[in-house]
Amino acid sequence: MTDLINTLAVSASGMEAQSRRLRHVSENIANADTPGYRRKTVDFQSALNRAEPGEAVRVGPVRLDPRALPMIHDPGHALADDTGHYQGSNVDLVVEIADAREAQRSYEANLRMFDQARQMSQSLLELLRR
Repeated sequence: MTDLINTLAVSASGMEAQSRRLRHVSENIANADTPGYRRKTVDFQSALNRAEPGEAVRVGPVRLDPRALPMIHDPGHALADDTGHYQGSNVDLVVEIADAREAQRSYEANLRMFDQARQMSQSLLELLRR
């Protein structure tokens, strides 16, 4: 029974991690045209619980993409310098949409695993009642 509970915990941690990743992806998409905005990325880390077997997933610290910001030439822009350039955003919408799809599918896979484990534990309890 504890293996099923551990499976539920691991799946729930995976869903939480993917939802946080999706939140950062949506922030990146929302700020794609914001001057000076740097893309946010998150890493996943293994969270080993010493009390119980199994590994959960947790989100590491949020990091800013170190790539250089593109210089955009627009002399009429309020942030333009003497040469007429300002720093744009380093968000690539194609990459962000791909990351959003991957996060969504990973979330759905964890949800299916969670549901399967829940159904298995429910079936086990029904068998034990007989």
